[in-house]
Amino acid sequence: MSAIPYSWSMIPSDHPVELLHRQKIEGEQMLLARVHLEKGCHVALHHHVSEQMAIVIAGRVEWTLGEEGTVQEKVVMSFGEVLHIPANVWHGVDALEDTLIIDVLSPPGAMGVDSQQPRAH
Repeated sequence: MSAIPYSWSMIPSDHPVELLHRQKIEGEQMLLARVHLEKGCHVALHHHVSEQMAIVIAGRVEWTLGEEGTVQEKVVMSFGEVLHIPANVWHGVDALEDTLIIDVLSPPGAMGVDSQQPRAH
């Protein structure tokens, strides 16, 4: 396999949940996603077999860590901060303002928003 250059301007965007726009590049052993969360976006608690690094490029979010019904931790993050989420750790996120996150998942696979239903108003 040889190196493949990408430009975000050429990557199609999807909209798996309300107020979330995402572009994905999938390699053999990792998935890279550029995720724009509009203020008020809610990604419900979920977990996946992939280890995840979430890099906040702009904005501010509040992560909820821990399964529903257990003691949960809340972590507010902004520009320049990175959250390491080990495989199978329950997590969700709320956008406190318009936010841009780069997610890296390994191994590649479905992201949490891929299995969620849009939030009712």
